[in-house]
Amino acid sequence: MNWIQLTVTVPAEFVEPLSELFFRYTRRPAAVEQAGGFNPDEGERPPVDVPVTVTAYYPNDRRAGWRHEKIDIGLRLLSLIRPLPPVAEREVSSQEWEQNWKDHFPVLRLGDRLVLAPPWMDVPSDPGLVVVRLDPGLAFGTGHHPTTRRCLLELERCARPGMRVLDVGCGSGVLSVAAAALGASMVTALDIDESAVRATRANERLNGVGRLVKARKGTLPIEGVGEFDLVLGNLSAKALMSLAPHLRDVLAPEGVLIASGFLEGRRDEVVSALLAAGLVLCQELHDQEWVTAVLART
Repeated sequence: MNWIQLTVTVPAEFVEPLSELFFRYTRRPAAVEQAGGFNPDEGERPPVDVPVTVTAYYPNDRRAGWRHEKIDIGLRLLSLIRPLPPVAEREVSSQEWEQNWKDHFPVLRLGDRLVLAPPWMDVPSDPGLVVVRLDPGLAFGTGHHPTTRRCLLELERCARPGMRVLDVGCGSGVLSVAAAALGASMVTALDIDESAVRATRANERLNGVGRLVKARKGTLPIEGVGEFDLVLGNLSAKALMSLAPHLRDVLAPEGVLIASGFLEGRRDEVVSALLAAGLVLCQELHDQEWVTAVLART
């Protein structure tokens, strides 16, 4: 089956409405690219003065005409706010579509056991490996960003069979799925972005862990879920500081928080907020300019 590729370069303020429009009618989150790079899943925001390229794909099947018509109507409505440049449209083969993702999403080996791979890539058969499959079309985090990678490494180190895990700001669900694959008995995944919740659920199904991972829209505080042995917070500095008391409250006694997603320049204020909430700093790790803190509730 061939695919229809849609590409448009727009000012940064159009990224969210365009991404939502494309997702509604393609059922696949759009890829977003900007010179210099940014990752919304890690708390980064696009510079407002740098154009952003948004790319989406949908299958060239019997519903292609319907999708094209609905997207065209949405683009016309958005153009009433501010004129948009033309959307480039072309048909690509399945082989080209897959090759584009293969070029940008190689198999990633992490720590002693974890392997992240797209669905079509072969992974060496080894009973000691924990393989997490991610659909790269769900563009909310693939483990290649320093903070996601560090969270995965610390997750592997801290994981214990039967743990209850909370993933706050789950994005693609990579941390949630990895936690389930590493032996967690229950994982609750939260995100304020409905698209992220959909992405997490899709990756749950892809990995066969839907029974263990429950994704829902929202953030802390939440009621009726009890306490967790491990909490993952790969968030922005602002989010970590505002959620610090709630992150502590959901930890079980001797539970561990892996907090990441903030830059070295904000390290002191983030760590201070977490300590003030009643947590104890156990370890601090630096990757490039990013910081990951491992804290515990005593």
